[in-house]
Amino acid sequence: MRTIPLEPQASWVQLRSTQEDWDAMEPAILDTMLVRLSLIRAFEESVLDLAGSGLVHGPAHSSIGQEGGAVGSILPLLPGDQVNGSHRGHHQFLAKALGYVAQHQPLTCTAPFDGAIRETLHGALSEIMGLRTGFCLGRGGSMHLRWAEAGVTGTNAIVGGGVPLAAGAAWADRLAGTHNVSVTYFGDGAVNIGSVLETMNLAAAWKLPLIFFIENNLYAVSTHVNEATAEARLSSRGLAFGIPSWQVDGMDPVATFMAMNEALAVCRAGNGPAVIEATVYRYFHQNGKLPGSAFGYRDKNEEAAWRERDPIEHVGREMIRRQLITSQDISDLRERCRAIMENISSELTIMEGNQRSIRPELWPAASFRDVGIRSDLGEIGNLPILSKDVSSEGKKRKFVDIVADVMNRRMECDPRIVVLGEDVHRLKGGTNGATRDLATRFPDRVFGTPISENAFMGLAGGLAMDGRFRPVVEFMYPDFMWVAADQVFNQVGKARHMFGGAIDVPLVLRTKVAMGTGYGSQHSMDPAGIFATAPGWRIVAPSCPADYVGLMNAALTINDPVLVIEHVDLYQTISPEPHDLDGIIPPGSAALRRTGDKVTVITYLAMVQPVIDIVDELNADVDVIDLRWLDRASLDWDTIGESIRKTNRVLLVEQGARGTSYGGWLADEIQRRLFDWLDSPVMRVTGGEASPSISKVLERAACAGRDDISIALGELLALA
Repeated sequence: MRTIPLEPQASWVQLRSTQEDWDAMEPAILDTMLVRLSLIRAFEESVLDLAGSGLVHGPAHSSIGQEGGAVGSILPLLPGDQVNGSHRGHHQFLAKALGYVAQHQPLTCTAPFDGAIRETLHGALSEIMGLRTGFCLGRGGSMHLRWAEAGVTGTNAIVGGGVPLAAGAAWADRLAGTHNVSVTYFGDGAVNIGSVLETMNLAAAWKLPLIFFIENNLYAVSTHVNEATAEARLSSRGLAFGIPSWQVDGMDPVATFMAMNEALAVCRAGNGPAVIEATVYRYFHQNGKLPGSAFGYRDKNEEAAWRERDPIEHVGREMIRRQLITSQDISDLRERCRAIMENISSELTIMEGNQRSIRPELWPAASFRDVGIRSDLGEIGNLPILSKDVSSEGKKRKFVDIVADVMNRRMECDPRIVVLGEDVHRLKGGTNGATRDLATRFPDRVFGTPISENAFMGLAGGLAMDGRFRPVVEFMYPDFMWVAADQVFNQVGKARHMFGGAIDVPLVLRTKVAMGTGYGSQHSMDPAGIFATAPGWRIVAPSCPADYVGLMNAALTINDPVLVIEHVDLYQTISPEPHDLDGIIPPGSAALRRTGDKVTVITYLAMVQPVIDIVDELNADVDVIDLRWLDRASLDWDTIGESIRKTNRVLLVEQGARGTSYGGWLADEIQRRLFDWLDSPVMRVTGGEASPSISKVLERAACAGRDDISIALGELLALA
């Protein structure tokens, strides 16, 4: 047997500062370090005090002790660089925000903490307390801090959840041709999560200007990193993906500053991402003002040893040694930081006897609850609208060819649109031909991704939130949404509302229902029912090529995430070519396919034509409504209500499984809104409880079909 040692493709080093490095630091940089460290420490102490008084609703994840990693790494960033972070992200938010403010207002040991500096501290504390004067108007709180203008794209309560979004921000800068870099901060608890590792792979493959900053504070709540992984040198993760990596003492702001400069040089040169692991220590428990030793998972000797390495004390000692500052200056700075935070806290609270409480006028109004879940649709106000019943004319074309035609047309007209997904750039238009010609015509805007839905969905989400591009994502099958559920629902769907209602998320997610193709239980779902219960998403389900054009055009204009559901049964159907590739079908535009007085049949997607065929065969006196828009904000209640008030009976028809049924919630909503006009309960046609199986017989049994529609419709007509 012969063994050959293998070497990793990327470098991996530990970086330590020397006394010479500290001596070489410019006095102004050390001054800035000390001020930012001190302000962040005072800010965090105020948060803990307020939380201890019950004035912070929810968690207060203190970063006290970890400020050196944040300040040292963010100090070298340029104004155009972007950062995001995790649930413990106050220090990163403030380090970047204060750096942004410092462009126009000095942030030094002697400068006053007024103007924009004070406004920044005020806005951050207000947000953590859930007040309307916060950066996200009170909706984000401690764990969701965003200030896009300052380059903070958002901290995140899902461990590892913000990492794919940061890749999207980095990709936006690369597509825009800038030299900006994004930095994503996460901890030792996140480093082994799939979304983080998937994003490392994607960022390396695409050479994104992204720095993965691992804040290793040794504990995920109470579990030590040595218990969680066999390789506790977490920066080693970068080697698996060919990413150069640094390990550094995060309690040493100068060492962190130096490591970040080296990583930035890699990214700005176009050489792809970098990894920095900074070892830091949180002085307190996961949440609150008690140390970890109070809960038994750390001892006081360990905590004392780490406190002796405090980053603020370290910088202060070095500045005194170099005679840049005196101990009295440091005491004065500390007192000024405390004073500004006490002053801001007093503005947000009132004393009622011996009890402090929040000023009532600072709470958001209850009426603000649902504002900003979705766009107000002002962006589509001036677009040409196709009529509800679009007539088509011209040569015969396959449905899937029209899908490709409209995407070609939109990409030709809108340079912001980019397409990504598995194999979308190959196979003459992906696995079904829906992206035909796109890669040839727009080679710099069509991207075949690794098999990593969580990563590329999150990347697209970050790209959409950046605002400069409109990503179109393809999931080969809708079942894959479960793989990417965090990014689909927790991140993309909730972002606009969570960050205050003002952020646009212009993203289109295309996917196809494949019931009847024999692909079995994990490739055959109808996602409409799941997405209809998720806030933030809009949903379209075209049943014919002309509708596909109008609905996709609307989806690519609306500043919300839109799910576009296609169906394999429709792809090869032949229809006249639509004469208009530019008009839209806006939300609230159902189509009345047949008219009658006895029953209202409501359906969508591939069940529309079978319903029409059965109605025509029976010569049934019924309304047939093709919903087209399915989400609760976009339903055409005018058409639905008018029909039900006329017929007094409703049949909902869908193909898929009963458990994830779209009609379940729609039936409930109809009965809530229109109960007085119903002469019988809403009847539903759905598939069975089980997902479709591979067996052709069992697959047919699992899906609703023509016989089910005929029986149900016959029963309702008999009652009429």
